[in-house]
Amino acid sequence: LALPAFAAARPLKVGFVTPQTGPLAIFGEPDAFVLDQFRRALGDWLDIGGTRHPVDFIVKDSQSSSNRASAVAQELIYNDEVDLILASSTPDTTNPVADQAELNGVPCITNDTPWQPHFFGRQGDPATGFEYTRHFFWGLEDVVEVFLSLWDATPTNRIVGAMWPNDPDGNGWSNPELGFPKAMAAAGYTLVDPGRYQNMSDDFSAQISAFKEAGVEIVSGVMIPPDFTTFWTQAAQQGFNPKVVNVAKASEFPQAMAALGERAHGLSVEVWWHKYFPYASSFTGQTCEDLADAYEAATGQPWTMPLGAKHSLFEVAMDVLGRTQDIDDPESIAEALRATSLDTVFGKVDFNTGPVPGISKTPLAGGQWQMTDGKPVLEIVTNSHTPEIPTTGKMIPIS
Repeated sequence: LALPAFAAARPLKVGFVTPQTGPLAIFGEPDAFVLDQFRRALGDWLDIGGTRHPVDFIVKDSQSSSNRASAVAQELIYNDEVDLILASSTPDTTNPVADQAELNGVPCITNDTPWQPHFFGRQGDPATGFEYTRHFFWGLEDVVEVFLSLWDATPTNRIVGAMWPNDPDGNGWSNPELGFPKAMAAAGYTLVDPGRYQNMSDDFSAQISAFKEAGVEIVSGVMIPPDFTTFWTQAAQQGFNPKVVNVAKASEFPQAMAALGERAHGLSVEVWWHKYFPYASSFTGQTCEDLADAYEAATGQPWTMPLGAKHSLFEVAMDVLGRTQDIDDPESIAEALRATSLDTVFGKVDFNTGPVPGISKTPLAGGQWQMTDGKPVLEIVTNSHTPEIPTTGKMIPIS
């Protein structure tokens, strides 16, 4: 008796663009752990409608360059013929990758870029949005609210010096209407803005002089880690001692904070993922604390915020592929992507909630690095518009 021949289901190809080298490489540190996690959990296949498909993850290094991110996205589309593209870690990565995906009709999921620099940075139309690309992260309105909550928690003269670079983030944050300036004025803070600077600068004396002259007691901004280290070292050398310093990007990472030693104590930052956030993975069932502990046990390194972002990116990807009706039709994958509503380790991801089409906002709290046993520990110190997130400490002025 001849047995029926079962055709092996074709492999699914998932492309992933991430900065593994260059000044943004710190964002890519959890990549290997997360990829290993999903490869192990999947075993050899993903079940889609009763058919077992092997899953290949094809990883490309953006080298922290938007031109390179665009080029490797093209490689994934034309050479590797991926079914789905993922990208993460600042507009320098997410925007060019999503643009290539949209242009070529390939479904794409991105996160870890505030939604305005991602959406409007790609000339998105709020009336229609994009067809093949979907993005989840918080927005400038959220980080403004969190930063204001950190400033309000500290007695100061309410004069704020801004460190905003000439890049998509810096231009978004400094936007007079959508960024910080309007909200700061409304909340009674005085802005001292010395203008956009170039990333990888080696001298911030002009900015520090302007801040000292204006009596700045709060420094805010969005700086890559090498630039913040240069700025903060030169501030000490030049006798500039603000009471509050919260700089996105640079102050998000325990590695960068540890390198500053005692100078990390009291630095504050927005917190977009934390081991004590109250969420769990749809894929592994791990709580945020479980995931953070597993990462530290496997790598010997402290957990970082991108760990939750990267894990959730792959959660959403597996959920989308699992719900796809016809895996050989990009339109069918895109349809499943558009319909996504999933509770992840990063919070709820629902692409039909807005604030513009195809964007899902994720939770944000306020944090501060406080030295414990000689190591910087990120405490959650404000939760003004995310009360479901527990606080773990109180905001203190920089001593």
